[in-house]
Amino acid sequence: MRIALLLSGGVDSAVALHRLCDAGHEVHAFYLKIWLEDELADLGVCPWEEDLRFARAVCAARDVPLAVVPLQRLYHDRVVRHAIAELARGRTPSPDILCNQAIKFGAFYDALRARAEGDAAPFDRVASGHYARLRHPGGAPGDGLDGNSAVDAAGDAARVELWRGVDPVKDQTYFLVQLAPDQLARCCFPLGDSHKAAVRAEARARGLPNRDRPDSQGICFLGKIPYDAFVDHHLGQRPGPIRDIDDGRTLGTHRGLWFHTIGQRRGLGLGGGPWYVVDKSVDDDVLWVVHGDRLTPRRRDRFVVDAPRWLGASPAPDDAASGDAACRLTVKVRHTASPAPCRITVDASGAVNAQLDVPDAGLASGQMAVFYDGARCVGGGVLRVASLTSDRA
Repeated sequence: MRIALLLSGGVDSAVALHRLCDAGHEVHAFYLKIWLEDELADLGVCPWEEDLRFARAVCAARDVPLAVVPLQRLYHDRVVRHAIAELARGRTPSPDILCNQAIKFGAFYDALRARAEGDAAPFDRVASGHYARLRHPGGAPGDGLDGNSAVDAAGDAARVELWRGVDPVKDQTYFLVQLAPDQLARCCFPLGDSHKAAVRAEARARGLPNRDRPDSQGICFLGKIPYDAFVDHHLGQRPGPIRDIDDGRTLGTHRGLWFHTIGQRRGLGLGGGPWYVVDKSVDDDVLWVVHGDRLTPRRRDRFVVDAPRWLGASPAPDDAASGDAACRLTVKVRHTASPAPCRITVDASGAVNAQLDVPDAGLASGQMAVFYDGARCVGGGVLRVASLTSDRA
């Protein structure tokens, strides 16, 4: 196949490139440039100089062409603005998920299609270093290369399924849940059947220039940009009180609600802890916390997903939409969490009402809830939870 590979400069996409070349595919690499220069100048970082140096070295070793695709304005308009607006509302956004949907497998594919309308030949797949698997009709979960390359014309796009990567720690289906069926159908994930340790060992065995480059840490879409610096750049600071949710005592002062999220323990600057963030009052800038000794009653076990997106033949609408019928699934409300058992019902509007078997201290409105039936990712959507303090004076 003719494959467009998203190359980041990291070890995962580099190994993906080598695997695709070894399999005989025609690979073209693309580096997406997403950050605005003035924003980076203010933050004092430049994420792409080192990334591009490694990306070029990886491509040179296999004689793979590399193109830089400028998507800064689209990224700012579709991802950054949304994230900032959600933070200002006191919510916890998932910008990595929106970046995959709107940019990596959205605007980038539009750019490829525009190239194909000129002199360039079309691409059969868009590949990345994500740890995830795809199952095309009649096939088994794998890298996504076993399906019909003309999946849209074949009418099979809606039947492509998203499956967890075999490495439970590195699995990244959480970040791919919002991809539309036609986006999934044109993807391939060469690392989905591998564990990260094996990928790192393969990079060293191949002598890749970035074989010992550390994995990116923190929020994926920020890369090397410090989270607090990013938020401060866009929203500044708006101090307010930190109060004990049980007795209302003022314990300290925060710099702005947008620097904190539900379930947070570190960075509060409070003595006598541990203290946990359990709620926010946006109207009066109050950050509500509770001591760890009293955390259990403040854990939440219920949330709603108003507009879920189901992938493939989801069991939820079929099994749970008739009155009080319930469906047993597992759910992730954070990428780092393990899927947790839950019970869901789907109401007449299509909204999901979910109840966790074990309450969670980190449920926050704005997060993405991603549902699984075994290893298959069946869909998800933005969750909302009831405030613990809406009735306080």
